[in-house]
Amino acid sequence: MEARVQGCVTCHGQSGQGTSNGYFPRIAGKPAGYLYNQLVAFRDGTRRYPPMNYLVAYLPDSYLKEIADHFAKQRPPFAAREDAGADAAALARGKALVTAGDPQKGIPACIACHGAGLTGMNPGIPGLVGLRSSYIAAQLTRWRVGDRHAADPDCMKRIAVRLTEIDVNAVAAWLGQQDPPRDPSPESSNLVRMPLACGSQR
Repeated sequence: MEARVQGCVTCHGQSGQGTSNGYFPRIAGKPAGYLYNQLVAFRDGTRRYPPMNYLVAYLPDSYLKEIADHFAKQRPPFAAREDAGADAAALARGKALVTAGDPQKGIPACIACHGAGLTGMNPGIPGLVGLRSSYIAAQLTRWRVGDRHAADPDCMKRIAVRLTEIDVNAVAAWLGQQDPPRDPSPESSNLVRMPLACGSQR
């Protein structure tokens, strides 16, 4: 496995801990189902980032599943939290969206699906803690403009299009400043709690 993941650790770190570069997020400890879905999406071209598309272009499902399982088990230390330079109003808006949502706009709280500790939910919802604000903002923007997709029903698409650019930056800034919980493991699946049907949880 060590040899197999050499292409991964070059960018994502030896244990998948990520780097200070927002393009290379922490993948350690994320649900194996989520990681597998992303690898398949990169391989099949439904998620586009040329270095990743190239890296996994010819890998079979079984190979990708083993890679996903490997990184899902990793628990390296988290990097120091960052200061995104956001003002108090932006951070307050970000915290409100993450912890309570915005019912008037039909936006559920991020924690409803990504977990109270923002560590994700098995089998297919990623943790958000430990990600750089620049990466979070970029991914939310890609959901908003239709450049990123998930299995139908695509719950993130439905949520992201309701966010303004100000909302995206506020959520990203607040999330980037959060300390990791003592236990970074994803939560167990809880379909009852989820506000929207989500194809990633099938």
